[in-house]
Amino acid sequence: MVAVLVLFLLSCAIPPGVQVSGDLLVWHPLFLTVTGPQASETSEPNPFLDYRMTVSFASESGRQFKVPGFFAADGSAAESGAESGNRWRVVWTPDESGVWHYRVSLLSGPRIALNPDQKGVSAPGDGLEGDIIVVDPSDSQSDPLAPGRLRYNGHHYLQYSGNHRYYLKAGTDSPENFLAYDEFDSSRPNLPTESRPREGEAARVPLHHYGPHIADWKPGDPTWKNGLGKGIIGALNYLSEQGVNSVYFLTMNIDGDGDDVWPYRTRTDRYRFDCSKLDQWDRVFDHMDRLGIALHVVLTETENESLFESEEGGDFADSRKLYYRELIARFAHHAGVVWNLGEENGWNNDGWDADAPQTRGNTTLQRKQFAAYIRLLDPCDNPIVVHTLPGDYERIYEPLLGFKSFEGPSLQIADMRQTHAETLQWVLRSEASGRPWFVCLDEIGPADTGVLPDADDPQHNQVRRFALWGNLMAGGAGCEWYFGYKYPNNDLDLEDFRSRQNMWTQTRIAVRFFQDHLPFVQMKSADELIRGGDGYCFAELGKIYAVYLPAGESTRLWLPKATYRIRWFDPLHGGDLQPGSRTTAKGQGFEALGQPPDNSKHDWVVLVELDGAAPAKVAAPPQ
Repeated sequence: MVAVLVLFLLSCAIPPGVQVSGDLLVWHPLFLTVTGPQASETSEPNPFLDYRMTVSFASESGRQFKVPGFFAADGSAAESGAESGNRWRVVWTPDESGVWHYRVSLLSGPRIALNPDQKGVSAPGDGLEGDIIVVDPSDSQSDPLAPGRLRYNGHHYLQYSGNHRYYLKAGTDSPENFLAYDEFDSSRPNLPTESRPREGEAARVPLHHYGPHIADWKPGDPTWKNGLGKGIIGALNYLSEQGVNSVYFLTMNIDGDGDDVWPYRTRTDRYRFDCSKLDQWDRVFDHMDRLGIALHVVLTETENESLFESEEGGDFADSRKLYYRELIARFAHHAGVVWNLGEENGWNNDGWDADAPQTRGNTTLQRKQFAAYIRLLDPCDNPIVVHTLPGDYERIYEPLLGFKSFEGPSLQIADMRQTHAETLQWVLRSEASGRPWFVCLDEIGPADTGVLPDADDPQHNQVRRFALWGNLMAGGAGCEWYFGYKYPNNDLDLEDFRSRQNMWTQTRIAVRFFQDHLPFVQMKSADELIRGGDGYCFAELGKIYAVYLPAGESTRLWLPKATYRIRWFDPLHGGDLQPGSRTTAKGQGFEALGQPPDNSKHDWVVLVELDGAAPAKVAAPPQ
């Protein structure tokens, strides 16, 4: 009866020419489709450039949002493959229940999409307004979207707005051309394997099928066009089951390593987008939302970071602005979005090749301009980061410290043994700037190896010890794993994510330890509190300490006077906390923590927790 009443009230509040679809639940995408001007992907005026759709949403509590819209062809392009129609759409994810009032602005004018303030001529659909009733899910415990949107809230960790849970990344960085999938419309033709363009790059390959993961697709999962998409959807199912919660992918790699992903109608047209392909991408991204997998959207590759400006001139090309706007309009509403300004950004700013101007490195001014423009258009304020080469951290990241439209580095580290120190540096320096960054490790070297297949490195000891735990124990926000080009299932040709199942397992073990046993948001790196061995310490002083020992060696920990409980955790195999040779300590300075539960020489974590009254004073250890 309640549902009938809601639908009746809703039908009274929506005018002709507007269709509202979606679940109409908090944190669920709401689709508002308007009957607007008839257009096609090739028509003039250009529906992507010469029209600008924006819908203003206002909640009962007075909060207001301006959400960019897009040309949606016939409104069902993922299925129909349509290139023309009169449907214009905006997607919004309401974050509170109640009545939301909307008003449509749909204007035409030369290049009006590039400027959100440019005046234009009213087009069909402009001025339509009404009310939408949004309700809370009846059972949020079983609602996969209940966690809400992943947000930056001024901490070193992103946080879900719905359940307020903090997020630690456990992701895949490969394949970077994840969207080069042969069942998307207008994909590059499947080519025979080509030779590597130059030393240090993976070979270009045919488009992905993800054939080994078709069996992971489940009845009820999304497809398009009578069953297409099962390989990529099945791959995401498998990753989610392994605890993977982030996928790194390029949305445009023209002239790049793969040269097989773009949102455009053709490879060479920067002002015409492929409606059906982008709708199919969105179907994949919707599934990622429901699986709890964040979208790490990498906007350019190092080989094309100045592609737009090389074609048009200037520091900020109109084609780049339109590219950003289309991606924001279509995808910013998703539950977990991180915009990455570019892979290996800025790498050849000084020694660029005049014969390949598209490769010229972006400047600090450009990075700030790009980030500010994204922030201006994105109603969800999704976090913005940038990736760069090892050795370029100071040049690229230092000028961005404290910048209000930037939330963190996307670290690439050639020598994984430097992960802990490099992560800690940017945690501390960003905190000192007044805008703490979330600091992720998104690629490890060398480029030809990265994370090897399980068949070549079953235990991944070095990666686990120095990259994974090195980042987390420095206050880092987590890791994504890159797969080197000299090994099967690499950064371009990966078909089977099971090739690194042991790495997914070890990453899941680490992240769950932090989530289950540590108040990690309140903790800080405190390596100076340990003596002996090469370990790391992460602590909330006087309350809880995690000591990571790469070789399971004994160590001593500075503890203020109180009673503490000591337990051990196995990072290789996981499982319950275990007793070691010593189970309690009376803090009076540097206390020996004892020996691990067995004599194995692999790494261990010692968890030391206050057991009783808090210490009267938390003194600093002697230098």
